[in-house]
Amino acid sequence: MKCVVIGAGFSGLAAATRLLLEGHQVTILEQKTQVGGKAEGWHGIPTGPTVVTMPEVIRELFNRLHAVPPTFKEINPTTTYQYADGRIFRPYRNMERTFQELNYSEADTYQDLLFLARDMYNGAKDTFLFGPPPGMPALMQYGLKHGLKARPNMTLEQLLEPAGKYLKTFFLRFATYMGANPYRAPAVLHNIAWVELGLGVWHVQGGFAAVAQSLEKTLKLRGVEFVYGTKVQGMEVQGGRVTRIQTDKGDFQADWVVSSMDRNFTLRALGKELPQEELTISGFTLQAHLFEDRPLGHQVIFPQNYRQEWADIEADRMPRDPTIYVHTEGKKAFIMVNSPPLETPNKEGYAEQILKLLEQRYPLSIREYNVMAPQDYAKAAYSGALYGRAPHGLKGALRYGWSIEGVKNLRQVGGTVHPGGGVPLSILSGYSGALPEYRSLVKKSRDEG
Repeated sequence: MKCVVIGAGFSGLAAATRLLLEGHQVTILEQKTQVGGKAEGWHGIPTGPTVVTMPEVIRELFNRLHAVPPTFKEINPTTTYQYADGRIFRPYRNMERTFQELNYSEADTYQDLLFLARDMYNGAKDTFLFGPPPGMPALMQYGLKHGLKARPNMTLEQLLEPAGKYLKTFFLRFATYMGANPYRAPAVLHNIAWVELGLGVWHVQGGFAAVAQSLEKTLKLRGVEFVYGTKVQGMEVQGGRVTRIQTDKGDFQADWVVSSMDRNFTLRALGKELPQEELTISGFTLQAHLFEDRPLGHQVIFPQNYRQEWADIEADRMPRDPTIYVHTEGKKAFIMVNSPPLETPNKEGYAEQILKLLEQRYPLSIREYNVMAPQDYAKAAYSGALYGRAPHGLKGALRYGWSIEGVKNLRQVGGTVHPGGGVPLSILSGYSGALPEYRSLVKKSRDEG
């Protein structure tokens, strides 16, 4: 079967792997000149994810190709958190070591909330991560067996209200990994905290870009064709099947199509109406070269008023005092703040505002930098919304499935559909969702913790 995969981000590369292993002829169309999506970056600095979690997913994708997987090194502390009053909190995967960062009352609260996140994750993972998009029977089974653990009638803020101001802010932030406003997120998103705090944060040499390039090389050696600098402009559908993919470099025909584009871009290419729905947050980032070496690690600098940051974003304003995330490695730094999925009118001016805040709170000796605003991310993510539909409310927390209504020979994979955004989940989506018959990339594991 002749297959075309649209997009060479991690979900597209994983989809190509599955199709190749099933014996199909595969061509990947990529609008950029390199693979890896946002991992490609600027002068060796990523414009996208830098936190490596769930390394077993990446490792297994390489194993399926009989290729040497990358080497992962665990990072401890997972991240350094800095509060506006100067307090520093460094959580470790080892809980006893983390307790040394907390007072007695906080240590008890941290343990209780971490174990709750673990229980939520263990209850949800087989249905919402390591399985096909759940239908009503699977949702009912989950609800009967684990539903109460998910606190279905609570918001995340309500769940965390007793935690005290430091730990509440700390745990709220994990909902942003799904693109949510943490003050509107459902309580079930608390499970995300376990992925980082319980399963660990890792580093891979060269970052995600090196991982993507290694996959690209392996797939090429196995016969996959890559066509770069090719933007999909439309898809012709006849008899409920895609018969032609129209690009700025000519038309492509295929028996089977896998789109790893943003779901809304796929719908637009098919000439379908886009759903009217709330979108996730976007990001405003700087990729910086430094004068001095900085240690490898992740830093989160909280603002004076975390709630006000999200009030600004809800009002479609760039936050005046945002949470600032910084990843450093040698003379490179990736800096990110949350933003609404809208065009930033004066992105250079806002970048200067962020740099002034950094100068006060976490000084970096910046030699040069590049700016990426929501309108720049909008080239690959509809309206710049990095995770598609906002996961607010129980319905919002459910991701779209892998099919597009009325199109029989097309599958939709990637971060805007099941199981969600981020590199590991995008890989799971691409591999398992590339064909109608479900194939698991990783074995369903026993409960963690």
